[in-house]
Amino acid sequence: MNESLINPFSITHPTTVQTSLYSLALFARFDPTGRFIAGGRLDGCTVVWDLETRSPVRYLNGHVKSVTSIDWSRYSRFVLTSSKDWNVIVWDLASECDPPQRYTTVRFDAPVVSASFHPRNSNIILALLSTGEVYITDLRKEHRSRVELCEVQGGVEHEDRSRSAMTVARFDSSGKYVFIGTSVGTILVFNTRTKAMIARHKVSGAGLIKGLDFAKSGRRFVTNSSDRTLRQFNVPVYPSTPQEREFLEQELEPTQKFNDPINRTAWHAMSYSPDGEWLAGGAADPAAHKIYIWDISNDGQFASALDGGREPLIHLHWHPKKSSIASTTNQGNVLIWHCPHPERWGAFAGGFEEVDENIVYDEREDEFDIEDEEVIAARKRREEDEPVDIDWADRKANTPDQNGVMDADFAWADEEPDGDSMDFKLKTIVGVGYDM
Repeated sequence: MNESLINPFSITHPTTVQTSLYSLALFARFDPTGRFIAGGRLDGCTVVWDLETRSPVRYLNGHVKSVTSIDWSRYSRFVLTSSKDWNVIVWDLASECDPPQRYTTVRFDAPVVSASFHPRNSNIILALLSTGEVYITDLRKEHRSRVELCEVQGGVEHEDRSRSAMTVARFDSSGKYVFIGTSVGTILVFNTRTKAMIARHKVSGAGLIKGLDFAKSGRRFVTNSSDRTLRQFNVPVYPSTPQEREFLEQELEPTQKFNDPINRTAWHAMSYSPDGEWLAGGAADPAAHKIYIWDISNDGQFASALDGGREPLIHLHWHPKKSSIASTTNQGNVLIWHCPHPERWGAFAGGFEEVDENIVYDEREDEFDIEDEEVIAARKRREEDEPVDIDWADRKANTPDQNGVMDADFAWADEEPDGDSMDFKLKTIVGVGYDM
């Protein structure tokens, strides 16, 4: 049942469009602070908007073909853009010059479908090419390399390499592993440090894997596949020191499935809320802008469907810190959704009356001893549920084991820091005089 029909004041997911940014974007992503949003355009330019002023503050002109993906470093100093022009460009927003100059450029041998920073070090880049190949590029001086992640053949199924092209690649929330979806419905897992394949998971009935997204806690992930179904999985536990050329061959069973049972709509994108309690799916509806919301904390129950008008949706991204979603239309508009909080006058008691001055209220001893049934039920559900820890992955990375030794994979990623720090704040420069 739609949650808004149950209790409109308990909704904690976006419900209404707050503002619209006309940016000619193909897609848009919030930065980790949530104050800025970057949109990649067809002309190869990337625009950074300030959500407080609703004005563009940076124009990143470097590609000669359309931008295919954007990623931010963990503290927003660096921006990564990939393009069909075969290049991945890293921009340093701390640059004194305006517009910012390229910090570094990585060129590949084919158009780049997507690219992303390692969650702990922006000098480590994961890139997926249109030819179905995935590379980890390390720009650090002591580790400089470019390594292709290759699927290990063998095991129960002997699949033809040409039929199992890699279609999506993502770091997990900690950066310790790389998850890769393939065209034959398998998920390959690689160790980021050793580049070795440690697992191959079959997803029954999925077909081509089109998308992957991880909850911030790192404990769950969701896939988008060609059978028009979103599947959520718990992240398996992998051995810390696997044997050489040995990997886990296992079929993954989804904990929940999400789809549109009426229209059987496909999905363009999906995104978790910051606490992992909600999942948003952007429908590939050719005639409408539809976002479906599911309540993960309530067994994946469907919560609501958001209607953004007649411009079809092509991408969405959930705000990293609050109840807000950015969805991009096929006309280049970026809709910013939020959750308004109207005054709850109905919460007052039936005998409520306005007074001219404060009075001392004489409370009965047993007046508030009996709780409302809904409050009791809600408290029991909270006690039964596992506490949400959105910083679990980051704390785990910085916690030594019982012998006082840090995880080798995390220690490796922290070598030669990238210069991105918590103290960085992007200077707001309104883009007067830029070409749109």
